[in-house]
Amino acid sequence: MTSQVDLLQASHFLKEVVAGQAEKKELDWLGQQEDKLRNSFQLSSFYITFSSASRFTRKDSLLLSEAQLKKAGRIRTGFQLQHWSLLECVRIYLLLMLPHQDKEEYIATMQRLHETADMDEQVTLYKALPLLPYPEEMSARAAEGIRTNITDVFDAIALNNPYPTDYLNQQAWNQMILKAVFMQRPLFKIFKAEERANLELAGMLIDFAHERWAANRKVLPELWRFVGPFLNENNFADIEKVISGNDVLERDAGLLACATSQFPKAQQLLNEYPEVIDRIENGKLNWMTIGLRFEDELRK
Repeated sequence: MTSQVDLLQASHFLKEVVAGQAEKKELDWLGQQEDKLRNSFQLSSFYITFSSASRFTRKDSLLLSEAQLKKAGRIRTGFQLQHWSLLECVRIYLLLMLPHQDKEEYIATMQRLHETADMDEQVTLYKALPLLPYPEEMSARAAEGIRTNITDVFDAIALNNPYPTDYLNQQAWNQMILKAVFMQRPLFKIFKAEERANLELAGMLIDFAHERWAANRKVLPELWRFVGPFLNENNFADIEKVISGNDVLERDAGLLACATSQFPKAQQLLNEYPEVIDRIENGKLNWMTIGLRFEDELRK
């Protein structure tokens, strides 16, 4: 688990980012809302402000300097602000103004926000998870969120977000990865995914691969990232099948999985492809390049 985020530091940082990106009329509106909320906080006013922000703030992507990206990482390990919009940044800045001294009251407030949020607001609330107080208590909400079939909402939790790696229990984590594979989401965008690889997940993914093959359908190449460390006598035939096929991307993924394995047969198979070993060692073949190549194939 990570240490508690310094909420005041995070709030000041988000305000600095907004000040550098927003137009005068957007800053004027935000300043008015700040004054109102800080001088006489009313929860009903907060709900209205949070929801109406989309009428006064653009959804433009943030343009951040290298220094800002580094500062984000110092505030919260894995904090990837570059994937937020200006509107999301404003809304999350507002979220950090919520009173949180009473834990039960704060959790109840967040519950009501989720229950009344539209899709864009849901995305924002899940992107905010790494910065919010009481992160352990929000894990059930995150686990519920990954059950969605709305890609944008699922991605807000699963991709470019350190929260799942740090706080989801193993059952919820495994379900998130399995669903990401099913939805063909880019697994390389899952923060430090390899740290949560586990034997149970490997078994679930192999079963999923068998189902896909039985239906004459392809398997997401990145799936083998979570199987490689757990290759053994019982499942090695599956990786052999992947590597011996005609799909070069799948072959590369299978060999990359072998490179993460201590199973002797996996190492022996990998050694039959010295050119692939060279590409792995010089950084030209890794799970990001596998994922990017798969995305390119989807676009064709």
